[in-house]
Amino acid sequence: MEQNTKYDVGNGIHRVPLWRIGGYALNNTATNLYMFSMTFIAYFITGWVGLGVVLAGSFSMLMRLWDGITDPFIGFILDKTDGKFGKNRPFMVIGNIILFVTSFIIFHVTPSIPEGGARIAFFIVMNLLYYIGYTFQCIVTKSAQSCVTNDPKQRPVFAIFDAIYNIILFMGLQIVVSSVLAPKYGGFTNDVGIFHEIWMIVAFASAVCTVIAVISIWPKDNRKYFGTGEAQQIRFSDYAEVLKNNRAIQMLVLSASTDKLANAAKTGVVTVIMYGIVAGAYSLSGTFSLITSVISIPFIIVLAGYFAGRLGQRKIMIVCSWVALIGNLLMALLWIAGDPTTLRLPGMEGFTGLSFFTIALFVLTIITSGFMGVSAQIVIPMTADCADYETYRTGKYVPGLMGTLFSFVDKLISSLAPFITSLLIAAIGFKDVMPDVDTPYSDALRNVGVFITYGLVSIGLICNIIAMRFYPLTREKMEEIREKIAEIKASHGDNDAAA
Repeated sequence: MEQNTKYDVGNGIHRVPLWRIGGYALNNTATNLYMFSMTFIAYFITGWVGLGVVLAGSFSMLMRLWDGITDPFIGFILDKTDGKFGKNRPFMVIGNIILFVTSFIIFHVTPSIPEGGARIAFFIVMNLLYYIGYTFQCIVTKSAQSCVTNDPKQRPVFAIFDAIYNIILFMGLQIVVSSVLAPKYGGFTNDVGIFHEIWMIVAFASAVCTVIAVISIWPKDNRKYFGTGEAQQIRFSDYAEVLKNNRAIQMLVLSASTDKLANAAKTGVVTVIMYGIVAGAYSLSGTFSLITSVISIPFIIVLAGYFAGRLGQRKIMIVCSWVALIGNLLMALLWIAGDPTTLRLPGMEGFTGLSFFTIALFVLTIITSGFMGVSAQIVIPMTADCADYETYRTGKYVPGLMGTLFSFVDKLISSLAPFITSLLIAAIGFKDVMPDVDTPYSDALRNVGVFITYGLVSIGLICNIIAMRFYPLTREKMEEIREKIAEIKASHGDNDAAA
């Protein structure tokens, strides 16, 4: 199963064929598919569950908090798991099955429940179960990083695959939703069938991604690649100790959670505001984003694949955050001072030539997306560095603890995102219904859209730069950590032989 000297290269370094990294990255895509479907949940809540705009945002915040609360418990179970099917694979399969079943019930059964308290209670219970499944599968994206590879030149490659998959996923599905499904069903509040079709696409694609990810991780999901190679005794008190004393995970959580807060605030409603209302071209939202994101892929490949492996993940995070910050500030200025109504591409109705706004937004989006894609995705392989650092620091291999501790704090902070979005939208007059594609333009809508799209992201990027100033895992430090872990493994092997 590819466990030979070709991939165990010595000096404590073990590698893996690149196709397995690419396949394993699809586990994150599998959960992101369901996350995409939930970006439109505010429309479902206000249109088919029966809650107002602010309550819808509050509900999403509470579910995100619940998602975070479940993380430590499931991480605790994962760290104690080491059966015939490995440590990580059972969580991938069980999680995807739970997501499949509960999401089907949420979108297909909820509207048939009598209106009122019964429907709301049913919806809440199904969401509680849904997020347990989400945590089951999502935890593996972080916990398995350290056993897949610890080669400093290979580990950042995950970010390349993950970024490319996310571009294809979010931009491609946005095209389907904005250009096909929204016109077909007249928006998100007229026919619940739009959610049924979104579910079918998401559920099937997620299942396929999960199968590929399970096959890809198979040969590395065994004790030989689990840190020191020994089973660990984990207590819940270890979570507090790690959060208190592991500076690397502290700074990474600060960086990632502020980014996640900003990105989670950019819900489907915000896309409708920016492209459908301000620019007057909602059907363009997916197409424009897909074109610019695909062209930005070379930036991601070069930055994450070449420079991150040679300069270290900390340094590349700092560089990318600075460039992305400048790009976001320039785009915010462009939407406010420019003329978004001239945003048109060839073949669209009303196209009379490429405007300054279109060209400027196109160029800035390409550059910014490339650098921001790296800064957003590199945090996942960086959690593996933090797990290795914990093994180096305490002698314990606890990837589940590290991954769920990261997710727990990350989700607690980012859970505020839908509430912030709903509060801002309600503050400008939309208290009972969300803005839709036929809502008239106003400066207030534009300002809220620009702040959520670019302002919150800029704040997150500033936090990245500050956090990385105190992040201890430089490229040189990681080399020292790998050598120390190899020594620990060797000593354990000698002890076993003597016994």
